[in-house]
Amino acid sequence: MKQQALFRLHFIVFLWGFTAILGKLITSSAPVLVFYRMLFAALFLYLYLRIFKKESIKISKKLFFQLAGIGFAMALHWYCFFYSIKVSNVSIALSCLSLSTLFASIMEPIIFKRKIDLTEVIMGTVIVACILLIFKTEFQYKEGIFYGILCAVFGTIFSVFNGKMFGKTSSGNIIFYEIFSGWFILMIIYLVTGQFFTLNEINLRDIALIVLLASGFTAFPMLESVKLMKYISPFTLILTVNLEPVYGIILAFFIFGESEHMSSVFYVASLVMILAIVVNGFIKAKKQKQLK
Repeated sequence: MKQQALFRLHFIVFLWGFTAILGKLITSSAPVLVFYRMLFAALFLYLYLRIFKKESIKISKKLFFQLAGIGFAMALHWYCFFYSIKVSNVSIALSCLSLSTLFASIMEPIIFKRKIDLTEVIMGTVIVACILLIFKTEFQYKEGIFYGILCAVFGTIFSVFNGKMFGKTSSGNIIFYEIFSGWFILMIIYLVTGQFFTLNEINLRDIALIVLLASGFTAFPMLESVKLMKYISPFTLILTVNLEPVYGIILAFFIFGESEHMSSVFYVASLVMILAIVVNGFIKAKKQKQLK
C-alpha cells in the first residue's frame, strides 16, 4: 500500500509540475487564466463534495473569512506564477519557487510561535545566493524573476496559514472555500478595476486547456494529496513536492525547446537549490527522530 501511495504521490507532483507547461500553452493573459482556473476548480470541487461524496459544506462565518483570506493568497500566488511564465519562461518561474523554503523558515516560527531553525535559515540563504546568481546571468528575465519571487511569497503565506486550518472542517471544504473565495475576490477586483469585461477575450482552445488544468491538474491532485496523508508522512509529502520544479523544468526543456534553453549557470544554481531543500528535509527528519 505504501509503495502504491508513493507512486500516486509522484504522479501528483508530476501533474503539479505540468501546470507550468499548460500555463505556457494557454495563450490567455494571467488574470484571465487564474480567474477561469479557480472558477472551474471550485465548480468541480462543489460537484464532488455535494453530489459524489454528499458531504455538508456548512461552515461558520468566522472560518469562511479565514479561508477567504487564504484563498486570496492562493489567487495571488497563481497570478504571479503564470505572469512570471508569460513574461519569462517556465524554468525561471519554477526555479523561483524554491525561495519558499527561506520565506517559510522565517514566517512559520512567527505564526506557530516556535524558535527559528538556524539550519532552515542557512539553507534559505544558499537558495537566495543561487537566485541572485540566476538574476545576474539571466538579467533579461528580471520581470519574470520578480514575479517568481512574489509567487514564492504568496505561496508561503498560503501554505503556512493553511496549516492552521487543519481539523477545523473537512479537507475538502477547506480546499473548496479557499478556491471559491479566491475566485470571488478576483471577480470583485476585476469588476472594480474594469478588467471583468476582458474575461470574454478567450478562445475555445484555451477554455478546454483551462478546464483540463482546473480538473486534472488542480482539483484532483489537491484532493488526492489529502487522501495520501493516511499512508505517507508529512516529511515524505514535502520532500516529494520539492521535485515539482525538477519535473517542470525537464518537461519544458523537451517540449518548448529553444525558448527554455538556459545558461549552464542557471542549471547549476537550480541544482544547488534543489539539493539544499532535500538536505534540509533530511536534517529535519533526523531531528524529529531524535526527539522521539
